[in-house]
Amino acid sequence: MSHDEKQVLATVERMTAALQNGDFDTVMNAYEHNAVVVFEPGRPISDPTIVRATFKQWHAMSPRFEYAGHDVLVAGDLAVHIAPWTMKGKAADGASIERSGLSVAVLRRQSDGRWLMVMDNPHGQHLLQPAAVNR
Repeated sequence: MSHDEKQVLATVERMTAALQNGDFDTVMNAYEHNAVVVFEPGRPISDPTIVRATFKQWHAMSPRFEYAGHDVLVAGDLAVHIAPWTMKGKAADGASIERSGLSVAVLRRQSDGRWLMVMDNPHGQHLLQPAAVNR
């Protein structure tokens, strides 16, 4: 993996760890100010206040994420991170929750060299489901 690819991956891993630990400042600092995050397929959100509040809702489930692998592509100051993930957590009533998906994120190198997410869609897998096929 190249230096840039490692830096992109580090941004994603740092954000994931911060979400699991409830460190919302670090979560939000992994994104550009008006980044687009898709918490539900087809419903992108770019308002930072709503994005933060939604991450807090996710954290309430005590999520633990695992990635089955990472694919990182870098072209100049843009990068794409693709990774299948699973999440285990707890509902408010204590019931176990399990979710999975395919994360597709676009990152941009900042003027200070950091890589920040511009678009984050953890639900890329919905396009592969039969109901999503455009006939």
